[in-house]
Amino acid sequence: MNALLSVEELDVHHGLLHAVRSVSLAVAEGERLALVGANGAGKTTLLRSVAGAKQATHGNVRLDGEVITALPAHRRVRLGIALVPEGRKLFPDLTVEENLLVATRHRRAGPWTVDGVLDVFPMLRKLRSRRASTLSGGEQQATAIGRALMTNPRLLLLDEVSLGLAPLAVDAVYECLATLLAEGATVVLVEQDLTRALQVADRVVCLLEGRVVLDAPAADVSREQVTEAYFGLPGRTV
Repeated sequence: MNALLSVEELDVHHGLLHAVRSVSLAVAEGERLALVGANGAGKTTLLRSVAGAKQATHGNVRLDGEVITALPAHRRVRLGIALVPEGRKLFPDLTVEENLLVATRHRRAGPWTVDGVLDVFPMLRKLRSRRASTLSGGEQQATAIGRALMTNPRLLLLDEVSLGLAPLAVDAVYECLATLLAEGATVVLVEQDLTRALQVADRVVCLLEGRVVLDAPAADVSREQVTEAYFGLPGRTV
């Protein structure tokens, strides 16, 4: 399959901190990639750089072969890249429906509507008029994912889906996500729960101190191999 997303020798800095170091990877259309690693490994920075929220200092990001490295975030949204950021970043005083509609300003043409999102996340249907600040963590995460879907993305970047959520809320969010995954959505998922990540991913990439130390089909690696790469232990599979 042709790569929908290509990252080529990407470097990203936070001031003097070299957060992403010569990262290269590709994501095929319809692929589900789990991006894992310890805190500070560079996962969020890499997603933000792909989405245009953080400028790279070297290397390229390509979508369908076209270089988009210098494009601002709103232009990338129109091309089909949507980021669900760590911490959700909803507008707390807006309702669920208003948070969804905010995303339509820069969206590309496509089928997603408020009702379509509520079909995927039925937990939100009775909450559509509730302010985001009154929602539970799982309901907020569902709203944040729904907001990204409203842009009609070709590539969905999900940063720390389960972070800070109760186990039942994580189960509910992933149950809803299963619908998207079954329909062939192209997803890059940052997930702290290795078991969950390996269950949903076609491929797993592990970052360690900003570098790729493992890139393999999820079916070909064990949890132990991923854990070794995660912590930089001897015997990791690259």
